[in-house]
Amino acid sequence: MSKDMFTAKVADLARKTTGRLIVKEYPTGSAHTGHFRALLNELKLKKQFKPDIIFVDYLNICASSRMKGMGGAINSYSYIKSIAEEIRGLAVEFNVPIVSATQTTRSGYSNDDVGLEDTSESFGLPATADLMFALISNDELNNLGKILVKQLKNRYNDPTKYNRFTVKVDRSKMRLSDDDDGGDDNVIDARPAFDKSETAERFKNFKME
Repeated sequence: MSKDMFTAKVADLARKTTGRLIVKEYPTGSAHTGHFRALLNELKLKKQFKPDIIFVDYLNICASSRMKGMGGAINSYSYIKSIAEEIRGLAVEFNVPIVSATQTTRSGYSNDDVGLEDTSESFGLPATADLMFALISNDELNNLGKILVKQLKNRYNDPTKYNRFTVKVDRSKMRLSDDDDGGDDNVIDARPAFDKSETAERFKNFKME
């Protein structure tokens, strides 16, 4: 499409949404919390912008500000744990939730019941995180157009409550939406129905302590 048409479509989408999104790209393996802190301070000073939430894509390819490079002398457990601790500290410092992602081990890729032990590279990551959940997919879920969400760790609430629930996924647009079908008991092991309004309200008032 032409540049004018593209600009018009973007402007039309902007009118339908609220809020601001700022994207910053760093070279792989070079950005650490020092860079993130400088960016947040610069945005606050120059653009009067303070984010409500920060997404880091993704934690395992960030750098540590305390441990300089892998170099063979630092094992992956200590290095990834250091990165996780620094990012958690940044979240506390700026009083903002930070969300990131990690991958599973090779055994976790084929596991329909992923656990904390399936976290790749370092178990120090789940030891540091306050909230972790797994996105699980298999042939049955793909046919239903859904993804299973399983709570792995939750320091804010009982992780056994709403331990599993499903959400709809449109993979062509990578869009998630509420599963209004009430869930499939065979998929979620007959867990209680997921109360979306209760959870939305709880996260709406969420503050880092």
